[in-house]
Amino acid sequence: MLLLLAASSVIAQDVRYNFDKDASFAKYKTYKWVPIKDAAKVSDLVDKQIKDTIDAELKTKGLSKVEGDNADLFIGYQAAVTEEKQFSSYSTGYGMGPGWRGGWYGAGGMTTTTGQTSTIYIGSVALDMYDVAKKSLVWRGMASKTIDQKAKPDKQQKNLAKAMQKLLKNYPPPVK
Repeated sequence: MLLLLAASSVIAQDVRYNFDKDASFAKYKTYKWVPIKDAAKVSDLVDKQIKDTIDAELKTKGLSKVEGDNADLFIGYQAAVTEEKQFSSYSTGYGMGPGWRGGWYGAGGMTTTTGQTSTIYIGSVALDMYDVAKKSLVWRGMASKTIDQKAKPDKQQKNLAKAMQKLLKNYPPPVK
């Protein structure tokens, strides 16, 4: 049971966002994709998967993609894949500790602990939204554990869709 909980916490996607509290998100109706300078490049296939997934989510939020420069928002993303080492261990065997039976006694058994390290690839996507008129960043979100280069294409798409749905859940930000 503990291994299952540990495995699910390792796999769980982490999502964070921040926004300009003075921005009027209700006025944003259109967006255009723009490249972010010096952002690491991903393959054309991954680029298409990321953009298609974000496009689908933004459509549910009432935003329309345009190709011209008459967009309300410029949107860009950055993707990064990093490696982390994971150590997992488990114990087997039996053992007994001290007890009380008219005095202290100890009994012992044999326990074996086995450990293993593995490499986990953590892929993150950061999404930026810029107000075209003000030329300023108005919304930024990041989803980690999103891109898995070793996963099959359908699994990659499913992870991206889930991550972008979670990421854009709070877009537009709640109005007070």
